[in-house]
Amino acid sequence: MADPLELLALARPLAADAAALLREATGHAYAVDTKSSETDMVTAADRASERLIVDGIRVARPDDAILGEEGTTDQGTTGVRWIIDPLDGTTNFLYGIPAFAVSIAAEVDGRVVAGVVVDVERDECFTAALGQGAQLDGAPLRCSQLTDLGTALVATGFGYDPLRRAEQGAVVAALLPRVRDIRRMGAAALDLCWVAAGRFDAYFERGIQPWDRAAGALVAAEAGARVLVTDHGLTLACAPGLFDPLRSLVETDRPGTA
Repeated sequence: MADPLELLALARPLAADAAALLREATGHAYAVDTKSSETDMVTAADRASERLIVDGIRVARPDDAILGEEGTTDQGTTGVRWIIDPLDGTTNFLYGIPAFAVSIAAEVDGRVVAGVVVDVERDECFTAALGQGAQLDGAPLRCSQLTDLGTALVATGFGYDPLRRAEQGAVVAALLPRVRDIRRMGAAALDLCWVAAGRFDAYFERGIQPWDRAAGALVAAEAGARVLVTDHGLTLACAPGLFDPLRSLVETDRPGTA
């Protein structure tokens, strides 16, 4: 089995280099395309960041599998797969909102064992290795220990399809009177890492992709948060004492629900 700490040692400098690339690109004009909808955007910066990361992995571990948001789908033979979001929060990046990140995770035989998320504008590096805890710039992380949902600060996000957005909005509208407040930052990897750091008490979202959550979910779990990914696409991470009441309010696993 590949050593999670060795995989993390490879991912960390690649994420830092990709973050530096994005930092330099911030504020410059970049070609923009759309993907799943007119609101789902991709830039030349997304693609340049993914190329940097993929090239670095291929040099160090040429036989590993790679899954990148912007199209890299290498098939490997080692049991290790890298899951890459080269720019999580593309809309924020384009609008100059300082909330976007680079996310790299490593799976071994289908289980995420290492992850790094770099907050580009804050220059913060969140890391985790399975069974080794989570860190922010080398300092140990611990999630919120809140048990009262009524005083919880809860983060969420919304999909790109208009119908799904409407359904997700209905879930948030029902939840809002039950919690302290809601935040929508626009970068799932950062939402999950902020749960790990105790900046959010909880985060939930339906429909995010493996590259959105792989590294951040490990960071949250290694910081003590309870993390759930359902077959219906819900990702939930929160203080352990909030898990059951929050899950009951946001897990609407009927077909077509948010």
